[in-house]
Amino acid sequence: MKTRNLSNAKRRRRTIAILWSALFGIGTMILIYFEMTALLYILATLGVTAILVIVAVSDLARGEKHPGAVSADDSAAIGSGIVSSYRTNKS
Repeated sequence: MKTRNLSNAKRRRRTIAILWSALFGIGTMILIYFEMTALLYILATLGVTAILVIVAVSDLARGEKHPGAVSADDSAAIGSGIVSSYRTNKS
């Protein structure tokens, strides 16, 4: 019963997302049809700004598997052929 409720919740969220996308698509087509490009530019700018604000305030570090570990970035050393001396044991 629990998995059935979970699949229903996923289906409902997907349906709502599709409906919102269709609504925005129809709205965009209406604005293009009536040649309201100034309003379309303003709405597009506000949309991109909203997405950038959401990304800026999101907790991207939460998804890391090892939050306390320091990772070495050897991409520059690998690209230029330099041997990395990061975390090497010198005896």
